[in-house]
Amino acid sequence: MKKTIGVALLVAFLLLFTGCSISPSEPTPETGVTVKVLDVGQGDAILIRTPEQTILVDTGDTGQTEKLRAALKREHVRRIDKLIITHPHRDHIGGTATVFNMCEVKTVYDNGQPTSTNVYRDYLKTIQRKGIPSWTLRDGDVLDLGSGATLHVLSPTQVMVDERGMQNGRLNLNLNSIVGKFQYGTFSMMLTGDAEVPAEEGIVARHDSTDLRCQVLKAGHHGSKTASGAAFLRAVDADAVLISCGADNEYHCPHPSVLARYGKHEMDYYRTDYNGTITVRTDGKTYTIEPEKGRKNEAGAEK
Repeated sequence: MKKTIGVALLVAFLLLFTGCSISPSEPTPETGVTVKVLDVGQGDAILIRTPEQTILVDTGDTGQTEKLRAALKREHVRRIDKLIITHPHRDHIGGTATVFNMCEVKTVYDNGQPTSTNVYRDYLKTIQRKGIPSWTLRDGDVLDLGSGATLHVLSPTQVMVDERGMQNGRLNLNLNSIVGKFQYGTFSMMLTGDAEVPAEEGIVARHDSTDLRCQVLKAGHHGSKTASGAAFLRAVDADAVLISCGADNEYHCPHPSVLARYGKHEMDYYRTDYNGTITVRTDGKTYTIEPEKGRKNEAGAEK
């Protein structure tokens, strides 16, 4: 009996000082919340960690799954409490198979707009096969992310989805991207998916400017000139913009005209093609932005 108690005490001692330790990349109530715009090439994947939950917003492109896999492994992500797919374009939904294979996904959220691609069909089949609860998000919804952190959904509306994102007679899935304001204490960050100017203008029209102001903005549509309209930038009034884009991408993102807009509105910016993964840390009052490499406003851009 004494021998058993002694072994148990030894095991407890070893666990306390070795295996029980929490990875520095996993925030605790003392370290607050982290938001990481992962460097996954020309696509979006944003990892949010509160003391209670792990949230992944989008999963990058099908051709960049190794980057996503490496990032999730580096961050020791094994469970995702909420997987949010802003819209079903390949560069946002393309890594879902990797996520489902690597992680226990507890709940999935998307905008409910279907498309005919194989990657989207496989995404739906996996959710059904695994029995993962799934929900659609609409303007006015609020997600509880744990420890007082929330995501206030600002777009799309049900009417927008019913209209299927049609623009000038053509389907534009970007218009119905999920847009949400992440809030933790007095810190807030706007998550935009690929929302373009018409969607931004709708958000500004439907919501009071005090509800839109944020310290940090995730650039819409990878810094494309189709997004980051002047009215939206004025309403958000961010200090900094984080741009998720691939090196030398064929779409010329971020567009020089958009970078000039950020400069006009006195917004610093960081971009994953130059800065790698961009980490935001906040205790709910103050925040820091930590690029993996380089500095803000790199590559000769004007401030």
